[in-house]
Amino acid sequence: MNLIAESDWVVGVLLISVRLAALLLASPLFSLARLPARISVLFVLVLAVLINDSLDQYSGLSVHGFGPLLKAACMELAVGALLAFGVNCAFAAFSFGGRVLDLQMGFGVANLVNPSTNEHAPLMGTLLLVVGVMTFFLLNGHHWLVRGILHSFQWLPLGAPLVSISLPAILRQFGLMFSFGFIMVAPVVVVLLLMDVAMAIASRSMPQMNMFMLSMPLKIMMGFGVLALSAPYMRNLLQRIFESIFTYWGGLV
Repeated sequence: MNLIAESDWVVGVLLISVRLAALLLASPLFSLARLPARISVLFVLVLAVLINDSLDQYSGLSVHGFGPLLKAACMELAVGALLAFGVNCAFAAFSFGGRVLDLQMGFGVANLVNPSTNEHAPLMGTLLLVVGVMTFFLLNGHHWLVRGILHSFQWLPLGAPLVSISLPAILRQFGLMFSFGFIMVAPVVVVLLLMDVAMAIASRSMPQMNMFMLSMPLKIMMGFGVLALSAPYMRNLLQRIFESIFTYWGGLV
C-alpha cells in the first residue's frame, strides 16, 4: 500500500510539473528573468510538490502504465498551454501598445533584442513589456497567480480529459490584447496625430523648412512626455489587464 501511495504521489508531482512548466516557463513573467534551466526546473518541481501536498489529489489519482501516463501528461500540457495563452495575451497588450508608439514616434526603424525570446523586438514594445512585468509583481500579481493555479485544479482536475473548452473565452482574451494595448497608448497617439497635422500645415506654409528632421525629435520628446504624464492614471487599466487573466481562466471551461 505504501508503494502504491508513493507512486501516486510521484505521478501527481510529475503531472503538476507538466502543467506548471507549460504555464510558467512559456509566459513572459519568468522568461524575462533569464533564469538558468536548472533553477527553472527546480522551481517548478518545488512548486509542484507544494501544490500536490496542499491539494492532496494524488490519493485519488491512479495512473498505471506508460500509455495512460503519457495521455495524462499530454492533457496537462494542453491545459498549461491554454492557461499560458491567457497570460501571454494580457502581456502582449504592452507589446502591441509599444509597437503602435514605435510607428508614431519614429522608432519603427530601430529594434532591440527581446531577452525573453532572443529575437528582435520593437524598442517601446520591449520597454512597456518590462514595465508591465515589473508592475505585475509590484501589485502582488504573483499572489493572484498562485491562487489562480490552485483554483485551476478544481475546475480542471489533474489528469482529467479536456471535454469542453470555451472558444468564446479564448477569442475574447485574444481581442482584449488589441483593445487594452491601444487604450494604453491612446493619449500619446492622439497628441502625435495632432502634431502631424500641425507639421503638415506648417510644411505647406513654409516649404523651405525640413519638417522631417524637425518633427523627429519633437515627436520623441512629446511622446515620452505625454506617456509620463498619463502613467499615473493607468493603474485601473493595468489592474483590468491583469484581472483579465483570471477572468479568462474562470471562463475557460
